[in-house]
Parts: sequence; structure tokens; C-alpha cells
Amino acid sequence: MAESRQRNRLPRNLAIGMLVLILFYSLAGFLLLPWWLKRALPDQLEQQMGWQANVDSIRSNPFALSIEALNLSAQDSGNERVVGFDRLYLNLNFFDLIRGVVGFEAIELDEPFIRLDLLEDYSVNFARDVQAASTGQTDQTAEPEEAQTPPPLYLQRFTINGGELLFRDFTQPDMAEFEITPLDLTLTDLATWQREGRSSDYHLLAAMGDQTIEWQGNLSITPLYSSGNLAISGVDHETLGHFLAPYLPYGLLGGKVSVSSNYELQASDTLHLTTNSGRLLVEDLAVALDKQSEQARLNTASIAIEDIGFDLRAREATVGPITLKQPDIALARSKSGEIDWIAALADVAKNQETNSEDNGASSEAPVQAETQQPFRWSFASIDMSDGRVVWQDQQPSSPAELVLEQLSFSVGSVNSEMEDQVPYQMQAVLARGGRLSVNGQLTPQPFALEAAISGSDILLATFEPYLQESANLAIAGGTLGLDGNLDLDGQQEPLTGTFSGTAEVSGLNLQLPGSNERLVSWQALRLSPVEYNVHPARLEIGTVTLAQPGINLVRNTTGVHNLEQVVLPPAADGANTATQESSDEEAQFILRIGQLMIEQGELDYTDRTLEPAFTTSLDQLNGSVIGLSNVAPQQGKVSLNGRIGGSASVEFDGTIGALGTDETSNLKLTMKDLSLPALSPYLGRYLGYGIDSGKLGLDLDYEITGSQINASNRVVMDRLGLGQSIASEEAINAPVKLGLALLRDGNGVIEVNLPVSGDMASPEFNVGQVVMRTFVNLLAKAATSPFSMLGSIADLAGLSGEELGQMRFEPGTTKLAPGEAEKLTALAKALLDRPDLLLNIRGGVSPSADGLVLLRDELTAQDTELTDEIWQEAKGAYLAGERPLAPELLNNLANARASVLEVLLRDTHGVPANQLFLLDPSRNAAVSDTGNIIVVFTLDAR
Repeated sequence: MAESRQRNRLPRNLAIGMLVLILFYSLAGFLLLPWWLKRALPDQLEQQMGWQANVDSIRSNPFALSIEALNLSAQDSGNERVVGFDRLYLNLNFFDLIRGVVGFEAIELDEPFIRLDLLEDYSVNFARDVQAASTGQTDQTAEPEEAQTPPPLYLQRFTINGGELLFRDFTQPDMAEFEITPLDLTLTDLATWQREGRSSDYHLLAAMGDQTIEWQGNLSITPLYSSGNLAISGVDHETLGHFLAPYLPYGLLGGKVSVSSNYELQASDTLHLTTNSGRLLVEDLAVALDKQSEQARLNTASIAIEDIGFDLRAREATVGPITLKQPDIALARSKSGEIDWIAALADVAKNQETNSEDNGASSEAPVQAETQQPFRWSFASIDMSDGRVVWQDQQPSSPAELVLEQLSFSVGSVNSEMEDQVPYQMQAVLARGGRLSVNGQLTPQPFALEAAISGSDILLATFEPYLQESANLAIAGGTLGLDGNLDLDGQQEPLTGTFSGTAEVSGLNLQLPGSNERLVSWQALRLSPVEYNVHPARLEIGTVTLAQPGINLVRNTTGVHNLEQVVLPPAADGANTATQESSDEEAQFILRIGQLMIEQGELDYTDRTLEPAFTTSLDQLNGSVIGLSNVAPQQGKVSLNGRIGGSASVEFDGTIGALGTDETSNLKLTMKDLSLPALSPYLGRYLGYGIDSGKLGLDLDYEITGSQINASNRVVMDRLGLGQSIASEEAINAPVKLGLALLRDGNGVIEVNLPVSGDMASPEFNVGQVVMRTFVNLLAKAATSPFSMLGSIADLAGLSGEELGQMRFEPGTTKLAPGEAEKLTALAKALLDRPDLLLNIRGGVSPSADGLVLLRDELTAQDTELTDEIWQEAKGAYLAGERPLAPELLNNLANARASVLEVLLRDTHGVPANQLFLLDPSRNAAVSDTGNIIVVFTLDAR
């Protein structure tokens, strides 16, 4: 019976015990655990982190296996909030625990807060606080453990709602603060053990203002595997600028960046990472050259990169189309030749290298494994539209600015092999005028280029600063047009290639800087076709057509021609070396021009050193030069004609040897009917008289071999008439009128041949000056030795020029000596051919020779036999002055001789009386070796 009662109590005792256990379990779960956690959690945070923490309340449900904590807040040693949340809810799965798995049905975290500080040494505040809290504690170094399989853990659902992450960066001089809120995360069905065909799903959404991060996909812990999509949108320029500041020297003034991509990550023995369908979009980008500048030098409406893919295992990156819209960039080159964008990068690289050396970092690149395959890359295309480029160049003496607008550019597919042909195309408009387009194909390795180049209406004034680096010229007008194909081949050294096409420069007008006077101009210069070979250097032009070329040549009052001012003074350093190198290159250069056509050319010449200034012009110049080359043997042909001074015709023809060689060139110039009064300012300087009338003709024959010239200059002046005298220090000191009268023929024409020879390479040799000096010397000789200029006439009579200037008479008579009549005939012809020439006849007697003859005649006339004794006595008395003759005898004889000559010339030879003048006779005439009396002539001109 006792046993029966005990059996009846056992269920009751078990029930009571179970109730007691449940009571204690409930008390522990509902009261003791929350009480303990509320006190233990702040203590642990203080011990492990040095934080001061506070929790408003913690509730637990032992039957639901859940814990809920409310309003946790922790401050660090600086009394700044570091972590916190409004609510944390944990719910364990009872059945998972039975299976030995720590399983959570739910983990919910509402409005958590984390403050993450990146400190100056690039550590974070959490690591700093852990290290500070562990200082003074017993150092218990944990033994390294072998890698173990993670404990079984399962999360059915993990959520973060309305989180906030405060990130502060102290690594830069100015602290930056970034607040990310809201931060939402959902993670479902996550296990730490391998499950076939099952993985966790996750979704992360974080925002910082308009900047967002969205990350979603699936995740497996064992093995580590994840795939999904990551999208970062609207990251503004301030955020980018802060994080790129240590590596980017430029200042970001505007722009937003968005990035998205699918990815797949797997970690086993090796790490596998692949991405696909990636996209990068940059909008409204504005970049300044430095962080202090507020002026953007680079702007783009958008940059889009599509279809970005990456495979870590295959070491390959692929990029789809790259599109740039409305890029606008300004580049500047300094006086030293540095380009601003590149110079800024060089400064950053130099600073990073210095920092690496200070930190003891090795500059050697890591050695790449021999078995590692090279990295491969490719992109599908690049397309740029509506671009603008501004080039500002400070290196020339005059700053240059070149602006390309409406710039479009496209490039086809390119890969890391660099062996495929890449199509490209570029078009642009120059802001100051002109269009340019280039399209073709490019092979990077080995280098080969095919380009079709076209340009129209390109304003040459844009490039004036670069022209002024080699010539003192200003471009007042002119446009360039070209159309051709360029082919380059770099498969072997040296680079080879050709250019073939046409070119035209229209409306050119070149001036000296600071002057409004035209220097060189033309309506059009056409080159067609043009063939240029890179190596060996060869330029061949079929036809060069120069339409309406004009040159305005001016000699200034200083004596310097304006064309001489075009040449810049040689550089002080390196001039000789540069000259030698250029001469070596020129020796290998081949030039051929099929024909040069000149249409309606014009040359104006002004000499301001004269008073009044001398001006003339050569216009209506037409003709051709055929077969020009610098390769011997070569004989080009010249045929040009034009007009000088508005009326005179000029023709220029001949042959030209190979340029730059010693081959002989024969050139001939013929000019007719140039009005001499137009040359009055120039000739008057040397003659001392203005030119009142006359015409000039030239027949020049030049033979040029190398620098040696041998020229014949036939000068014909028809009816040259002098005007008023001109005061000139350079005028010849001789009777100019007499000289001109001697040079004229019967028709009033002066014809002289002035030969010239010399070395044109000599700086002292000038063809024009030599010709003028020869003519002036000839004129002076004619004026000072007039009868020598009649030498050609005298030669015909077998006489010398000087013999025409005197006549011989038999002593005591008016009878010409033998042979004198022929001289008189020659002299008469010279006078008849030169109507402006005047002959002065000065009769003469010799008191000794003529007096003795007259004395003998007087004695003979006295009807007394003249014995030898009587003659000797009378002769001695006459010579001693003791027996004079009648005074009129000698004077009459002198006058009679002059009259005889006048009559003979006038009546016998027909010399006009107005050319003959009798002078006061000479009473002490010379006696020739044969005893004849010499009567002299002098010449004069009207």
C-alpha cells in the first residue's frame, strides 16, 4: 500500500519538479538573463574597447529563444558616440540547436549607428581603442591555430533597417566627414556549411544624399561563392575629389560618377573573379589644373563606358563602346616647353617617389612569375562628338592659340595584341576658319598608318606665331586647302612612307610685322599632284601654278631692302651644328617639279634712298619654267614675258641646270622701250642730271656655273636727253653731256656692251652694281678722253683714236701733211654720226718751224739770189731774235690753217657748220717728229 502511494506521488513529483524547473527557467530567462546582459555588456565594452556604454532595456523570451535590446549607445574615450542602435532582436531556432547548429530564425537591427574614423596613420578608431584598452593587461599570446572549418551557423533572416554610418577621414589636412544614411541590409538563408543547390540571398542599399550604393545577389560561405550586381550611383565630385586627392593633382569642380556591374566571386584553391555587363557613366565633369583654381580646363557632358568585363583567372579585361559627348579641354605649353596637364602629373609622381624613398619602400617592380600569362585587354570602340580643344602655346615669341570646334573622333576595336588594323575618323572645324578631316586605318604593331587627309579654307593667320619663329613675317590673309593620302610603314628602320595629293594656298598676303604694306601675295598657289616620299626623302610636284603673284620690293632710306628684314638673325648657340646637319640632309633630298606656271605676276620696286624716290613695276608676267630638279643632269627650260613700267616689254628665257649643283645655266633677258625718264631718280644720282627723254633697251646674256657668273650686258639708250642738273655727291666729275654725245650714233642711239664676271658667293659682288659702275666708268672715259671713244671709226682708217684729235700741216703752209686727208674724212664721219657733237678747231703755228719757212719765202721773194751763206746768216739772226718777221704773218697762217680745216669739213665732207667752231689760234704749236706742225681739235656737246 505504501508502494502504491509512492507510485501515485511520482507523477505529481515529476510535475512539480517540472514546474519548478520551468519556473526557474522562466525566472532566469525573463529576469536573470536580461539583468545580467544589461550589466555585462557595458562592462565588456569598457574592458575590451574602453567605451562607456548604456542600454535602456534588454528583454528575453526563454520560450521563444529571443532577446531584444533597446537603445544602446556607446561613447569612446573622447566622449564621442561610436556605436549604437535603437533595437536589436535575436531569435534562435530550437530545432537547429538540437542538431548542433547555431541557427537564428531572425536577427533584426533597427537604426544602428557606427562611427568609423580613418586616422592619420591610416588605422581605424576601433583598432586604436582595442589596443588602448589592452594596454596593461596580461599579454597572452595565442598560439596559432590551424585553419578549421567554421562552426555550423545558420541565419534564416538578417535585416538592418535605417542604419547610419558616419565615416571621418583624418588622413588629409582637412578632416572630411561622410554620413551614410539610410543603410538597409537584408540577408536570408545563410549557412556556414556546404549545401548543394542552395545559397543565401542579400540586398544592400545605402545612400549619402543623392549618392547611393545598391548591392544584391546570392552568397555561399562554404565554399566561398557570391554572384550578383553592384551599382554605385551619383557619386559627386566632392566625394571623388577627397579620396583621389593624394593621387590626382587636379581639382574636381563638378561631375557625377555612376558604376554598375554583374559579378561572380569564388574562392577555393585560387581566387576566381569575373564581371560582366559593367557600365561607367561620368556626367557633367569639370576639372581644374589644380585644387586652388576655380576655372575648369576640362569639361564633358558625359563619358559612358559600356559592357565592361573582367576575368581574374584569364587575366583579361574587355570594354565595349566608349562614348564622350561634348568634351572641352584647354591645353597650354609654357615657355620651357612643358604642357600643363602633363607637368602636373609629373609633380605628383615625383612627390610619390620621394615619399616612397622616405618610407624605405623598394622601387623595384615585383618579379612576375614566369608561368603567368600576360594580361589581355580590348575595347570595342571610342566615339567622341561635339568636342572642343583649345591649344595655348607660350613657347613662340608671340603666344599662339589654336581652337578646334565641332570635333568628332572615332576609333574602332583595339586589343592588347595591337596587331589588327584599327579604323579611325576625325573631323574638326577651326574656330578662326577652316575644316579638317582625317580617316583611315592604323596598325599599332608593327606600325602602319593609312590616312586620307582633307582640309579646306584653313586660315593661315592662325599659325602666324609659328611662322615667325623662322621668318619675320605677318600673315594678313590666306587660306590653305589640301586633299591627299598618307601611308606610313614602320615595320623596318627607318620609317618609310608616302604622301600623294594636292594642295592650294589662296589669297595669301604676307607683310612685315607692324607694317601695312604688302610684301608677298598671290591669288592662288596650286600644287598638283604632290608626291612626297619619307625615306629616301623625295618631293615631286607635277605642276605648280602661281596665279597673280605679287612682290612689293622696297629699299628703305637706310639702304636695306624689306625682303632682307624677313631673315631672322642667326641663333647665338648651335648655329654651326644646325647648319651642318641641315646641309647633310639637303644633300640627300631629291626635288623635282614638272612645270611652274606663272599667271599675271607683278613686281613693284621702290627705292627710297633716292630723292625723289624711284619706283617701277613689272606686271603682266606670264610664262613657265619646265623641268626643275636638283638631280644632275637636268636642263630646265625658262620662258617668261611681261611688261615693265607700263609699256616696256620684257622676255626671259633660257635653260637652268640642276639646282644646287655646278651645272651651267644659260639665261637671256630682253627688254625693249623702257621710258628712261622713269629711271631719272636712279640715273640722276650718278650722272648729275635728270633724264628728260629717251628709251632703254637691254639684251642680257648670263652664263652661270655654280656661283661663277659670266655675263654680257648689251645696253641700248635711244634719244637719251638730259634734264636739269641734280646735286649729288655720287655724280661723276666729268663732262657728262660730252660723254653721252660721243656714245651716241647718228640716230641718237647709245649702244654699249658691259661684260660682267665674278663670284656671286662673294658678299662684295653685286651684278647690278657692277653693271652700273662699268657704265659710269665708260661715260667718264668718254668725257675725259673723247677721241678714244671714236676708236672704232679710227680703226677703219688705220688710225688710233688719239690721232683723230690732231691734224699735221707742212711748215709755213696751209697744206696738210701726207695722209692727213684720210684722218679728216674719218673725223667728218664721226661728226656726221653724232649731230650733238661739236668740234672746236684751234689753229696753230710754230714760231721756229713756221717762222723759218716764212723767212725763206720772204728772202726768196726779194729777187735776190739766196745763197747758203746768206740763208745761214738770216736764219741765225731770226733764231736769235735779231731779225723779226712781220707780226701778222704767223697769226694769219694760224687762222688760215683753222679756216682750211673748217672749209674742208664743211664743204668737202658735209659737216654742218653748226658743229664747227674756230678757237683762238695757238702761237706755240707742237712740232711732230717729222717736222710737221700739229693743230689740235677738242670736242664738246650741245
